[in-house]
Amino acid sequence: MTTSNKTLRTCDKGHQYYKSSDCPTCPTCEQERKPESGFLSTLSAPARRALESNGIITLQQLANFSEKEILKFHGMGPASLPKLRSALETKGLAFKIK
Repeated sequence: MTTSNKTLRTCDKGHQYYKSSDCPTCPTCEQERKPESGFLSTLSAPARRALESNGIITLQQLANFSEKEILKFHGMGPASLPKLRSALETKGLAFKIK
């Protein structure tokens, strides 16, 4: 039987949560800041943070990158690419071709 080494943490807003990694992200805060609409709302929290931390918050900004460049961002995985492609296509945009 394996035991997890989760530790109880409290974020700056006072939410308590358990984490086994050194990731400081509070799940409650993360859920509260998730957009209700738009392409960022369709992504997982790590993928959304990866784009936001690289200054990508609009589809026009996303279109300035190739798929290969996006996949290099920490937190971004291949499962997000179909969602991003679809969102770009709805606005007549596409990933940059390298």
